[in-house]
Amino acid sequence: MADFEVLLPSRLPDLVIEGLSRVLTIHKLWEAADPRAMIDKVGDRVQGLATSYASGRIDGAMMSRFPNLKIVAHYGVGYDIIDAAWAGAHGIIVTNTPDVLSDEVADLAMGLLLATVREIPQADTFLRAGHWHQGNFPLTATLRERRMGIFGLGRIGKAIAKRAAAFDLDLAYCARKKHEDAPYAYYPNVLDLAQACDILMVIAPATQETHHAVNTQVLQALGTNGILINVARGSLVDTDALIEALEAKTILAAGLDVFEDEPNVPQALIDCPQCVLLPHVGSASQYTRDAMSRLQVDNMVSFAQGRGPVTPVAETPWPPNAA
Repeated sequence: MADFEVLLPSRLPDLVIEGLSRVLTIHKLWEAADPRAMIDKVGDRVQGLATSYASGRIDGAMMSRFPNLKIVAHYGVGYDIIDAAWAGAHGIIVTNTPDVLSDEVADLAMGLLLATVREIPQADTFLRAGHWHQGNFPLTATLRERRMGIFGLGRIGKAIAKRAAAFDLDLAYCARKKHEDAPYAYYPNVLDLAQACDILMVIAPATQETHHAVNTQVLQALGTNGILINVARGSLVDTDALIEALEAKTILAAGLDVFEDEPNVPQALIDCPQCVLLPHVGSASQYTRDAMSRLQVDNMVSFAQGRGPVTPVAETPWPPNAA
């Protein structure tokens, strides 16, 4: 299958590079002294793009530079950097790496919630600074007698719900449609969900419809005892509105693993004592990243060998008439 050529716009894990190069011909755009010249040279031969969040926007203009492009295999469950609708309309398959990271992200989400509610990083800093000698760490909030609303009940959302139920949290959710198999209260929009809860767990996909879905109104509805946790994408939360809500104590606290302009985090959030901030590490264990790498390779190689993609996204079903 060396005649099936794949372009890697940005560096991918070694497991991906090794797995693809064993079977296919790969071109490493990030190593090119002149990336534009490399695309001009190999663009007509490229049939696959292997992307990650670091690849930047993969829109129609980018994909159009490869007239024989057949597949974009993405590393990650979120694929908002890719214009999948455009790809589908032009006969290009898009794949992602779902399921293999659901448990890892769900674990992290619950850990971030606990860290935020019980101020675990702050307590660690308190001890390390020697303050325990002057008195005990202040009392914190609790998970007791709380209701958590899950904004987005996909694979990861359901994994979070399973874990949250073990903590005896009352659960509700907001999603594109009601899930008949979900034994939780359903709300048609995130504002209604926030009004009914005091923990808002954000795990919806990043789309035009969800951009800044968590805004001033939603934060006000969450209330002064409210806690926001975002393990989805930074774009779902209006950062300025969140900073204002934290400073005005409109909500109690926030735990964030994602930001609007990564890796740039507003100083106001860094300085905020009610925040727990993580550098987008939801799926960042070696075990899970290796599983993601293998699935990305499997998608590309399976397609190149004529067996079809393993995990095509909803916008580009396989076979193409399966929508």
